[in-house]
Amino acid sequence: MVSENEKNKRKVKNLAALYNMIPNIVWSILNLTPISIFCFTLIGPKIVYIFLAISIIPIFLKNSFLDKIQIGKTTEIYKKLGVHFINRVAQNGVVINALIKKKFPAYKVVTNKKSSIAGLINQTYVFEKFHLILFLFFDLIIVYAIVKGKFLWACIILITNIAYNVYPNFLQQYIRRKLNLFAENSKLRA
Repeated sequence: MVSENEKNKRKVKNLAALYNMIPNIVWSILNLTPISIFCFTLIGPKIVYIFLAISIIPIFLKNSFLDKIQIGKTTEIYKKLGVHFINRVAQNGVVINALIKKKFPAYKVVTNKKSSIAGLINQTYVFEKFHLILFLFFDLIIVYAIVKGKFLWACIILITNIAYNVYPNFLQQYIRRKLNLFAENSKLRA
């Protein structure tokens, strides 16, 4: 028999998934549409497949490498770049968490359990690798567009690359910094 606590956890998880789907869909449509149009209309499939194959390299990067290439050791540089504003409208961001908390007041994104923090930190590495893959793919497409003289397309894809990949990677680094600070300042339970 499923306890009331388990039912509530499932409801919260389902609600979070539903709410997080909205920014995912919006940001994906806005930023993947231009590159999709360019790839399907102006590049042969063979080149796209080669670029996709090259782009998966970040999957093999170690988390320690991602820590070395982060842009800041504190949250200050990320705040100066406006990353904390991106966190408001991103997946699992401030707005989404506030909406969930409105329906489930006891909801907490982070608890003072080591496993909670470790799970969220691992999630940031997965998201960062995902956006690094796309960042590399977008870069290859930008170079291709420049070589082919498609400068407007190169500019459009560059802008979407910054919005969809650079800032989300900065966001993952920012979240990791905040989680590490939280862990350092909390009395963690096993």
